[in-house]
This record gives sequence, structure tokens and C-alpha cells, in this order.
Amino acid sequence: MSRLRQLRDALGYSQVKIQMLTGIDQSDYSKIENGKRHMSFEQCKRLAVALKTSMDYLAGLTDKPDPYPPARRR
Repeated sequence: MSRLRQLRDALGYSQVKIQMLTGIDQSDYSKIENGKRHMSFEQCKRLAVALKTSMDYLAGLTDKPDPYPPARRR
């Protein structure tokens, strides 16, 4: 099971809910989740926010799903 699917299931979100939160078309998201399509940088960013994780986790660069703390505004 993909990390996207695990996170989505853990939050109780449907693919349609992901579409509403990110603006990524449900059919495109389904292809990303099933490994039939790569996500863009912008899509990865939107998904990380919606799924409450980090882009590094979605990219497989870390095994820690916790999001990073928000950046401080100056």
C-alpha cells in the first residue's frame, strides 16, 4: 500500500475529499496513489499539507510521517 493511501485511510479521507482539499482531480490523484503517474512539486506540497505530513515523507526521503513545524514569518 502506498504512503498516500496509508495516510489518506488513517485520516478517513476519500479520494474525493483529497480533491476538495488539494484541487487535484480525483482521477489524477488515483493515478498518483496507484503509482501510474508522478506528482508535481506543487501537487506534492498540497498533498503534504492535506495529509498532515512532510513532502520528504511522501517522496520516501524519510520514514517519519510527522510534518515539519511551520516556518516563522519575519
